[in-house]
Amino acid sequence: MEVKGDDDYGAFIERFELRPPPHSPPHQPLQGLTFAVKDIFDISGHVTGFGSPEWARTHRPATSTSPVVLAAIDAGAICVGKTVMDEMAYSINGENVHYGTPTNPCAPDRVPGGSSSGSAVAVAAKLVDFSLGTDTGGSVRVPAAYCGIFGFRPSHGIISTTNVIPMAQSFDTVGDIINHENLGDYIHHKVPSLGKFMSNTSENQTSGIPSLAAISHSMRLLQRSEFKANHGEWVNTIKPNLGPGISERVSEALSETCENIEWCCAMRTELHAALCALLEDHGVLAIPTVPGPPPKLRVEAHTLELYRARAFSLLSIAGMSRFCQINIPLGMRDNLPVSVSLLARHGADHFLLNLAQALYPTLKEQASIAWELGN
Repeated sequence: MEVKGDDDYGAFIERFELRPPPHSPPHQPLQGLTFAVKDIFDISGHVTGFGSPEWARTHRPATSTSPVVLAAIDAGAICVGKTVMDEMAYSINGENVHYGTPTNPCAPDRVPGGSSSGSAVAVAAKLVDFSLGTDTGGSVRVPAAYCGIFGFRPSHGIISTTNVIPMAQSFDTVGDIINHENLGDYIHHKVPSLGKFMSNTSENQTSGIPSLAAISHSMRLLQRSEFKANHGEWVNTIKPNLGPGISERVSEALSETCENIEWCCAMRTELHAALCALLEDHGVLAIPTVPGPPPKLRVEAHTLELYRARAFSLLSIAGMSRFCQINIPLGMRDNLPVSVSLLARHGADHFLLNLAQALYPTLKEQASIAWELGN
């Protein structure tokens, strides 16, 4: 294993190359682009570390490769390694006590966001053209927002999670982290409609939507229950040395009694129905991706937990509804990245990607004008 070096912003945990077959068809959609994968995806012959040295020590090398990784290679891209992630994917901060915290290229004194931390940093630092991450509670959207790049959480179940270590299956998605220069390589269809925006809605339109606090609480309970079912036995057997914050969250998950699961599932169904009625086929919900700029490095745990709770009030909307969401970077304000998110109904992934590409120049321009007027 080639361990990460000083020149890669701490993004990589392992370097290697997986290239398309020698006689692949020419002019593939991702021809010649490089990408990295979060250390949660199986690569045949490599141990999938899940952000934990003890997980890596207690698991054998994978015998097959994630079909999503293979699909990117078959489309002409070159995989150049695995990236650092938060332990067991149980954080949105991007700090890993064992492997180090990847350096946020646009705000080096701030956390990069997680749990797909290295994947976002590798793209933001232009070490790769795009990267693959996973998003359960926000693990693609948050680091993309913190690092000033595009981050796409697809509709739940649209992209295969085979040969990806599960965190909480009913929320797990495989997402892309992309620089704006490469966004067009993913999109081959024209925008069918510019959609209708739902950033400010009337009381009648939103009356059926549960409160953000209830949505967030339900998501976290469901995720704890699923995490416990997936990894409780391993944690209780190995008793891994987990980092600050991670240890407390894993302990909470293992203590989960699952008493309110039916209520949480009903909340999810209610939210999905209400948002489907609100957005219909071509509606788009515009919201902040995160509640503010990325927190500073080495902030005390209590402050981070308060920020995390606020963040999940926003992040849980897509997670609980299973809708698709894209983080769109708007630029830097006071030397910190600013972004906005667009959400669309389940299955409207191509529509949302096309819309984001079409609106990106205008959104950046309008943000710049607003900031100048505010100075």
